[in-house]
Amino acid sequence: MTASAATSAPSALSACVELRDLRLITDIGTYSPHDVVPDAHMLDLTLWLAPRLVLIAQDGMAHVFDYDPLVAEIDRLAADGHYETQERLITRIVHACAAYPEIEALDIALRKSPVRQGSGSLGVRLSVDAHTLNSLR
Repeated sequence: MTASAATSAPSALSACVELRDLRLITDIGTYSPHDVVPDAHMLDLTLWLAPRLVLIAQDGMAHVFDYDPLVAEIDRLAADGHYETQERLITRIVHACAAYPEIEALDIALRKSPVRQGSGSLGVRLSVDAHTLNSLR
């Protein structure tokens, strides 16, 4: 399931973990002296999981998806040298997500700002369904 599918009334129980506005410490793009250089790269990530990992009978990390290792890996990937494009960093993050069998599908967006004269943001978004994610595993 992806976010676009979730906006309509779901026919079955679904669950997700949402990470919003995570500021990444990264180096993306090549700029000339007169270009506007972004001062922020922000990540939004929605991870679709089995509902049993969210709707739990008792409290405890053993019953939920532990996203902390994935967030640490995203930080590591973001800081892993220079990227020419946002798309390459997103691709690497999607592959990192594929390493977690609990993740059934995902939506990811990465945006930079400012774009022009101190305003605007520009980004890329990708929705990955279960079939595609499984093919990456």
